[in-house]
Amino acid sequence: MYVGSLRLRIRLHGCRSLKEKRRPRQMLRDRIRNHFKVAVAEVADQDSWDMLSLGVAAVGPDRTPLDQLLKSVADAIEDAGVGELIEEELVVQKR
Repeated sequence: MYVGSLRLRIRLHGCRSLKEKRRPRQMLRDRIRNHFKVAVAEVADQDSWDMLSLGVAAVGPDRTPLDQLLKSVADAIEDAGVGELIEEELVVQKR
């Protein structure tokens, strides 16, 4: 069994308060969960209104499909157009 984790740091466009950050955060989280069937959570930068750090986790029997799935998640976030993906950390380990 392989466990994959993806940490993404996104600079949000047009957010001037934590209240305005809520919409893009929920939209991205729901879109990723529904489309890719992975676990998603905000893992850092909760007090920053223009930065969003998301953690994505998935489990699978093989490394290659899991790696491709998490790369697809990163591509989908980049294509969403809510911000600029400034940091991406992908780790897949055998358990």
